[in-house]
Amino acid sequence: MFLREHWYVAALASELESRPLSRQILGEHVAIYRTTGGEIVALADSCPHRGYPLSLGTVVGEQLVCGYHGFTFDCLGKCVSVPGQDRVPSRADVRRFPVVQQGPWVWIWMGRGEADPTALPVTPWLVDTEGWSSVAGVAKIDAPFHFLVDNLLDLSHETYLHNGSIGTPEVATTPIEVEVDDASNVVRVYRHMKSVDCPPFYSRTTGLVGKIDRWQDVEYFAPGFYLLNARIAPIGEPPLEDGSDDHAFHMKILYGLTPSTDDKVYDFWALARDFCVGDSEVDVFLEQMQTAVVQEDVDALNILQTRAEAVLEVSEVSIKIDRGGLAARRVLAAMADSLTPA
Repeated sequence: MFLREHWYVAALASELESRPLSRQILGEHVAIYRTTGGEIVALADSCPHRGYPLSLGTVVGEQLVCGYHGFTFDCLGKCVSVPGQDRVPSRADVRRFPVVQQGPWVWIWMGRGEADPTALPVTPWLVDTEGWSSVAGVAKIDAPFHFLVDNLLDLSHETYLHNGSIGTPEVATTPIEVEVDDASNVVRVYRHMKSVDCPPFYSRTTGLVGKIDRWQDVEYFAPGFYLLNARIAPIGEPPLEDGSDDHAFHMKILYGLTPSTDDKVYDFWALARDFCVGDSEVDVFLEQMQTAVVQEDVDALNILQTRAEAVLEVSEVSIKIDRGGLAARRVLAAMADSLTPA
């Protein structure tokens, strides 16, 4: 069961142009594009005439023209003209999905009711160009949404799966603390590492070498937004909880988890940092490094899905490091149960 009354990342802003982008989100096909004036529009990707994908149509000014028979739609999804007659059928309109751009990400509201602007995740690090620099990307995973949730809530896998970039032995061996805010559907996982090796992901960008203090504070806002507050500092000068530590380096690692179908998920990511702001070489390095890290996750989750499809039942053995992922499962299950009629 998809949780529809929420915001999900639909696209990177850099993906959108006058040629419509076809994307399947929560099982629904959506055509997303920019008008000539720059407005971002998301419409149901099916012409009501014969069901031809509107994403194969053409944007003309502020309107989208179906590429099959020329039915024409405005930015609200209203059909404004059809070929061969003046009267437009009353049932020719298509659904319009509310969208909001925040920096490199474009969010979409898939709910049946009115969009809730207060539920839109807050990501100031992606839009504050004075104090932060960011890079972003997206990958599609041929595995279910909950596989990605498990992956991101248990970062101990960095030690083994990402040992050439962000993983060190201490990520797996350092105990975690877990908090759950059931009222807000937020799971928090804290891992504070002291006097650990600085992995290449950070040494190449911060200039720190040798031992560091490294914090990983995760906040998962179910269902579709994940924030890792990464703090790096020289040993003996630990980071501070409120971030008011000029000696430390701060990175916000954000993920938009967007189900495509029951067994496919989009993995949108963004990295924002408050050091080397405006340095294009650091941008390129982090984008390349994060793309490689995400691809390692993609490959691993695809393998898990292939194996799951090949057996009748998958058994699991959970341990202490799984507490964050198990908490996220419980939160998501409770959210789904609240939608099920009694």
